[in-house]
Amino acid sequence: MKKLLILLAALGLVFSLSAKNPVATIEMKDGGKILIELFPDRAPNTVANFIYLANKGFYDNLIFHRVIPGFVIQGGDPLGTGEGGPGYFIKGEFNDIPFDKGTVGIARSASPDSGGSQFFITLGRFPHLDGKYCAFGKVIHGMELAERISKVERDKIDKPLVPQVIKKIRVETFGKKYPKPEKIKK
Repeated sequence: MKKLLILLAALGLVFSLSAKNPVATIEMKDGGKILIELFPDRAPNTVANFIYLANKGFYDNLIFHRVIPGFVIQGGDPLGTGEGGPGYFIKGEFNDIPFDKGTVGIARSASPDSGGSQFFITLGRFPHLDGKYCAFGKVIHGMELAERISKVERDKIDKPLVPQVIKKIRVETFGKKYPKPEKIKK
């Protein structure tokens, strides 16, 4: 009986490790970190896209180009203007994850299938975003850093006057392989 319990405990540990969601680490140039649990079961292609871009270094040295206290911080644009992306779009994966404080969503234009590399972190509860943007993660550590970034001095289009530089973003997948994203050509 004791051996059976040990075996069941070991199997439970293996199952819990294999069931872990990927975790993204945003490391800022100043050393601060934001950790995000990603939800591949709720937005599989969006998560695959984020992992693909992050782990190939796409986000390295980009900035949070739009910061609005009490609303969002937004980054992932290689142009730093809100107009750039990875050179392709991904299909919108709208779900029922609410945009609460710390929810991570994919930014897009008016077209539902226009997301690419830009993402945002909400700083409060915003029901008007629910179901209209793809939520694909949640901040699990570093929300105070996101709040601090949102409060830096900014210009009339909400771009920080002192760049808020993302040193890098990397995603720990805990050994699970994720596919390359399905892309929509521009």
